[in-house]
Amino acid sequence: MPRGAREPLPQPLFDEPVFAQGRPTPDPTRFKVPHPSDVALYRRIQALLYQDVVPVPVSRGSPGADYALGDALGPHGPEVLEQIQANGRIVFHSVGDIGASNQGKYPGEIRVSDRLTQDCQLAPPEDRPAFLFLLGDLIYDFREARYYYDQFYEPYRDYPAPIFAIPGNHDSFIVPGTPADAAPLATFRRNFCATEPVVTPEAGSLHRAAMTQPGVYFALEAPYVRILGLFSNALEDPGVISGESGKWTTISDVQLDFLTAQLTRVREENYAGCVLICVHHPPFAYAPPVGARGGGGTHASSPEMLADIDRICAAQGVYPHAVLSGHAHNYQRFTRSIDFQGRAITVPFIVCGGGGHDVDPLVRARSGSAGREPDDGADVRYLDPDPQVPATGLVLDHHDDRTYGYLRVTVDPRSVGFAFHPVGVGPEPAVPIDQVVVDLASHSVTGARPATRGRSAQRGRSTRSSTRPSTPRPVRRR
Repeated sequence: MPRGAREPLPQPLFDEPVFAQGRPTPDPTRFKVPHPSDVALYRRIQALLYQDVVPVPVSRGSPGADYALGDALGPHGPEVLEQIQANGRIVFHSVGDIGASNQGKYPGEIRVSDRLTQDCQLAPPEDRPAFLFLLGDLIYDFREARYYYDQFYEPYRDYPAPIFAIPGNHDSFIVPGTPADAAPLATFRRNFCATEPVVTPEAGSLHRAAMTQPGVYFALEAPYVRILGLFSNALEDPGVISGESGKWTTISDVQLDFLTAQLTRVREENYAGCVLICVHHPPFAYAPPVGARGGGGTHASSPEMLADIDRICAAQGVYPHAVLSGHAHNYQRFTRSIDFQGRAITVPFIVCGGGGHDVDPLVRARSGSAGREPDDGADVRYLDPDPQVPATGLVLDHHDDRTYGYLRVTVDPRSVGFAFHPVGVGPEPAVPIDQVVVDLASHSVTGARPATRGRSAQRGRSTRSSTRPSTPRPVRRR
């Protein structure tokens, strides 16, 4: 059941971070919105979702500072990092849009959180994920504080590693009249940007400590990889990371300063590891070309946001090896070809937003036309009409709009690999249905292995099940 606010416990309770719960606790019996009148409220504020942005809280530390994985791990950090170095690679999870907005969607979230936890528990030590990086929209819809227990802490109570996050639009949109101390970003920062690993009121009876990342945007430094997390604000569409030359007067350009400083560091240090950018709103989200049957999916591309990123990358001479996002509740993998600094590079742009909230179709009916889904491998350069870098191609390599799932990312000194794992109803380990590898030195996609079953094998299209998964028999519930 939703947990209301209560008086905080004396802090800190522990002298080190606490991740997994360690022993089972009673499950919530039912998860409901407080009152049917909420439905009418959501409808009344629908227009505001496309108009209202929020100020960006300035992160702790300088724009060029990083947040080390070892700091998040606490006293055991050095030994964990030593083991990662000895293994010669780091593995981590990433997924977006995990929150369930009602009881009917809750089984989807539980399936994903159970599978992520199971992966940590069953993987051999050298292949065990070191952390989870959430790509926004952790909590739905607009009373975030009371839902953190149901939508985050309880589902991930057994995940035995740090969980980092950037906020999405549902983690930041403010219903008019909300007190400042109850604003969604205030709650997000209390639970993910604490100054020490305390247990917050939102955790209820659970002991998972709040994360201590420095802000809603930050640079996570880990062996072999540097992740630059950006906050793309509160609009349903598009994503916004700056004031866009005065268009959004309440948004400062602190994230542009941050991205500039971080990419300057990469260049000046001649950093040889993997550089990733993570942002909630996708720079690219599929929509059919003009004149095609049907319309685009639930969410669209964010070209202005991508232009901000591109301009800074061009100015600093550094482009990320991949860009990860959520927001669209499905899986989409694009490859963008760029002539960057005199050499041809290829960059995956991956949307992984099937973390439990929902799975939405890539193409929707429009004007009575059901529409046609794209073949994987489709040329979609029309989604990149005004690139701020010399872009020479954009391909939709693979998509899946019927399956919940998550990314398993593996980084070593030479390459980064992304594997999309679908989440079904059984307890068996998920098998990836799409994989791609990027060579770090050449900055190019060197291997991709899409799904090889069903219609995907025949026509390069997404793997579809005939029906939505039924309620599973979870792997960890007692």
